[in-house]
Amino acid sequence: MKYLLIIHEVEDYKAWKKIFDNASTIRKDAGEISFQIFKYDNVPNKIVHFSLWNDIENAKQFFNSPKLVQIRADAGVKSPDFIYLDLLESGIL
Repeated sequence: MKYLLIIHEVEDYKAWKKIFDNASTIRKDAGEISFQIFKYDNVPNKIVHFSLWNDIENAKQFFNSPKLVQIRADAGVKSPDFIYLDLLESGIL
């Protein structure tokens, strides 16, 4: 499994979420399979986007594309940090 963790601050969560939701088709077409959105406990506009991808290279190409750079700017994203991950193991306790 290939995962992506993005940590970024947004100017306004509701405005960001609307643009995020509107991009669901292009994210799916690029290879995103599922996602979870978290917020920092004490910083409401600091967002963590955790997602599963079909291929990590697809994710890198997608998030580095000029189209996505513009979408992030339009959504008020500040200094995103992209962390690409390979699952080593998981479990349930």
